[in-house]
Amino acid sequence: MVKSSDVLLIIVAILFPPAAAAFITGCSCDLLINICLTLLGYIPGHIHAFWLIYKKMRAEERYGNGGYQYVGNGAYEPIYTAPGAIQPGQQAPYYGATSQ
Repeated sequence: MVKSSDVLLIIVAILFPPAAAAFITGCSCDLLINICLTLLGYIPGHIHAFWLIYKKMRAEERYGNGGYQYVGNGAYEPIYTAPGAIQPGQQAPYYGATSQ
């Protein structure tokens, strides 16, 4: 579902793609990439900005409104996790019941 804030981001991305990238990612490497792409050609900057908007919309669908944070490279992770949940990169606790 497209919200009014997403429509506003799309309009900003049409007018000036680096501004939309800055709204989504803040001062990050993606902003610098978008500025360079916009300087190289206006269309590549648009494509990158629309890709960032798409990734943000997917994060809102997956984690809920405001339940995610931007971690770079178009990736998002949840802010809150269930107690005892295994985080990415962690191994499950080994209780000695099976061999590893």
